Amino acid sequence: MEILFIGGTGVISSACTSMASERGYQLTLFNRGSTQRPIPDGVDRLEGNIRDPEQAQRVLGERSFDVVVDWVAYRPEHIEMDMELFRGKTDQYVFISSASAYQTPPALLPITESTPLSNPYWAYSRNKIACEDRLLRAYREEGFPMTIVRPSHTYDRTVFPFHGQYTVIDRMRSGKDIIIHGDGTSLWTLTHHKDFARGFVGLLGNPHAIGEAFQITSDEWLSWNQIFEIIAGAAGVEANFIHMPSDLISAFDSKWGRGLLGDKMHSMIFDNSKVKQVVPDFKAAIPFHQGAEEVMAWHDADPQRQVVDEDLDNLMDRMIDVYQTAWPV
Repeated sequence: MEILFIGGTGVISSACTSMASERGYQLTLFNRGSTQRPIPDGVDRLEGNIRDPEQAQRVLGERSFDVVVDWVAYRPEHIEMDMELFRGKTDQYVFISSASAYQTPPALLPITESTPLSNPYWAYSRNKIACEDRLLRAYREEGFPMTIVRPSHTYDRTVFPFHGQYTVIDRMRSGKDIIIHGDGTSLWTLTHHKDFARGFVGLLGNPHAIGEAFQITSDEWLSWNQIFEIIAGAAGVEANFIHMPSDLISAFDSKWGRGLLGDKMHSMIFDNSKVKQVVPDFKAAIPFHQGAEEVMAWHDADPQRQVVDEDLDNLMDRMIDVYQTAWPV
């Protein structure tokens, strides 16, 4: 099977690149060539900008692929460009959407693929919904062979699952208070990228995936209190937590707030029955406590990875001071 990944070196896609290569597929990556993640031996690479239609056409020529996966399509115009490039040149086009496109807040749990798509809080999610709508219309009207995949919060060893990244770890190890949104009891799903890859690669070239949408997540559900406690344990400390309303966090930092109001403040748990039916060997096998140890070990292995955002650190101090002044304990 000959596969093209547009992207292929990101947090989620890198594990899929490795697994597709291990399974012996003829894999080609089309990207701009800048990555810190190694590309497996035997994987071809085309360098260029997929969003420059003339350049993309020049680089791709008349090549066709059994499967094309676009990891970096975010808006409907990206979908239009891809369809122009790959109509008649692929048997399956896979769009990477997002579980944040689901109804927010959800009216019913667990989330399934039939959960409505609606996120009034986050433009990123609304753009993903618009991409899905365009692909569904293309499938219905012209038989364009699309598959939609909705990852939820997927991580690898290079990223912590919260705003601020290593800055939060530095605060933990310095004995400073750590901000958790809400009361920390909302449930969340974290998926290791290698687990995601097991489900995802099984959809490639799979005739049962055409015209369908799939979510691929872990079956482990954790509260945000548990998530922070697990990470503190991996960091070798007992952290001090301050619970703060998401609206207040958003008032201080709109970027942080968008990710909370449009996603993380709401409980999100998933029913993965559909992907398990189509990919019978899919099983998420890496619990977060194991993944957290991996993430911490990667950061501790090199001081250059331990980046502290001083502005954010100071902002967190101000936020806590304002909050505790307004609501003294």
